[in-house]
This record gives sequence, structure tokens and C-alpha cells, in this order.
Amino acid sequence: MSHEDRIAAGSLVKRHRLSTRIWHWVNAIAIATLFMSGLGIFNAHPRLYWGNYGANFDTPWLELDRFPGWITLPGSYSLSMSRQWHLAYALIFAFALLVYMIWSLINRHISRDLAFRREELEPRHIWQDIKDHARLRFPTGAAALRYNVLQKASYIGVIFILIPGIIFTGLAMSPGMDAAWPWLTQIFGGRQSARSIHFIFAFALIGFFLVHILMVLLAGPINEVRSMITGWYRVPPERRTGEHGQ
Repeated sequence: MSHEDRIAAGSLVKRHRLSTRIWHWVNAIAIATLFMSGLGIFNAHPRLYWGNYGANFDTPWLELDRFPGWITLPGSYSLSMSRQWHLAYALIFAFALLVYMIWSLINRHISRDLAFRREELEPRHIWQDIKDHARLRFPTGAAALRYNVLQKASYIGVIFILIPGIIFTGLAMSPGMDAAWPWLTQIFGGRQSARSIHFIFAFALIGFFLVHILMVLLAGPINEVRSMITGWYRVPPERRTGEHGQ
């Protein structure tokens, strides 16, 4: 029996390290700013293409109306201001990820909390987690202190695929980086392809963010938010036998 399994329900325990909490809130601010300023930039040409080129007379794979001012930065259309907001917070976003990943390797957060255990990858275990999420049956007792397999998969996907993908496609769209590292643009199939992937990944990240907020609200927002501010989390009581139809 592990130390976590011996923790009594109702106990107040340290759940999140300081590095995780800082990165979480820096990310929340950066992602919101980048998304809103990115929509402001997108409004300058609200069409997406594949390949190296895209202009008014080319056929886009996606064409949208301009996003309303209330969801963009700045609120009124200004391509130059949107770019300034975007580039400033892109640096914060990228360096925060770099520092977080280095520190997580040092303190073993990735190997300890995010690495899959063999039994978690068994089909019956994955299916049970899917059913529990569909029924909104959140972990209780000591199990609430560990990430389940769906949480691990989503966090790994965000940290190692979505966020790096957004960063590198953003770099691939930069004329300066295109001149210095032309191979980066070609990896994504051209500047317009990089722009399209950047757009898709950005909305995927926002989708994750919205689902994350919903799960926090359903799991108990006071306890969840407190743990991400102070680090302290109250262990939920064990589910009674027969509860939720079990």
C-alpha cells in the first residue's frame, strides 16, 4: 500500500507543487491573451489555405466572417496592436513551457505523475475510466490525488503535442525565422499550412481549456481552485457502496 492509499478521506493534503501552480496560472493568462490577440490577427485575412501561398484570389479550405471585437485584443480592429499583444505573450508562453518542462524533469513530476502505469493501459481499465467520466463519477478518497488515464493522456497531449505545435507553427509563420530556419516552414508544408495548423491547434487548446473548466466546476470548484492556488486539497470522502447505481 502506497503512502497515498493510507491518506484518510477528509484530510487536507499538499496536491500541487509551486512550479505547477505558477505555470498553470501563467498559462491561463497567456492562453487567453494569445487566443484573443490571435483572433485579432486572423481578422486581417479570415481565410485559411494549405501550402506556401494564400491570397484573396486563391481558394481557401476555410473562410470565416471576422470575429467580433469583444473577443479580440484590442477590442477594435488593429493588426499592429494585435501582433504586439501576441508576440509579447508568445514569449512568456514559450519560456514558461521550457522552464516548466526542465523543472518537471528535475523534480520527477512527469515520471511520477504523468507516466502511464502498465495496468492503466489495459483496455478494461481505459473503458472504465471513459464510463466514469461519461457518468460524471469523479475519483474519491486517495484515488482523487492521482491523475487517471484520461487525464494523463490529455495532459501529455497538451504539454508535448499541442503547445509545442502551436509554438513551432507560430515560428514557421515568422519571416525572420523563415529566413534563418527555412526547413522549419517546410516541415509543416509551407507558411500557409503552418498558419492552418496553428489555427486548428489553437482551437483544440481552447477546447481542452473549456472542458477543463467544466470538470473543475463539476468536481467541486472551491476545493479544486484552492488546490491550484495554495496547493492544499481536501481528499473527497469515499463513495458509498451502491452510490450512482454501482
